[in-house]
Amino acid sequence: MHAPAGASGMWPEVLLAMALATPADPAATLDYLALGDSYTIGESVPEAGRWPVQLAAALRERGITLADPRIIATTGWTTDELSAAMDAAEPLGRFDFVSLLIGVNNQYRGRPVDDYQGEFAGLLDRAIQLAGGRADRVLVLSIPDWGVTPFGQASGRDTAAIAAELDAYNAAAAAVCAARGVVFVDITPASRSPGNQPDRIADDGLHPSARAYADWTALALPFAERLLKDL
Repeated sequence: MHAPAGASGMWPEVLLAMALATPADPAATLDYLALGDSYTIGESVPEAGRWPVQLAAALRERGITLADPRIIATTGWTTDELSAAMDAAEPLGRFDFVSLLIGVNNQYRGRPVDDYQGEFAGLLDRAIQLAGGRADRVLVLSIPDWGVTPFGQASGRDTAAIAAELDAYNAAAAAVCAARGVVFVDITPASRSPGNQPDRIADDGLHPSARAYADWTALALPFAERLLKDL
């Protein structure tokens, strides 16, 4: 299903402070796999600032014993490169919760949306399999808009075209998620506001800051909590 942006009931600043102050719980019993690219590995932010780490910390505060994530993600990866990395990491085992955010580098390299949709579908099917075949244990985040960043503004590329292409990519991913009953959290509108909020941009001028990832965490948290509340 397509989950629109919603409120978690917690300010992003609180979520960020929580993640920075809360160590991983050695008694956590639920395993979490985070799949993606630079946005998942948290390029240019501390480990505690990564959105999957912030999400796990926020869920633990709500009584869900989710461990810090195992992360398979590298800056620059496309869908096929993530798939190859997953192949190399096999056997991955089974996880109680899996998140997926991938596609910005497909768009950056000018790859067709149809190719992305097919490769994304393959990755999502693998994510569901890794979650024990349970689509209701998988959460997907939309691709943020890098065109609004200082890097994007200085790139010489048409930022309106970037936005339109990313909207098409996200529509394709949302359709794949809907067909499989997977939650799709739309963080793209939040990613488009940092142009007027320098504290939402990392020092590299391209990637989100830990505060921006806290915004994403606030959007994803109620959906993740709903998926995991019965575990």
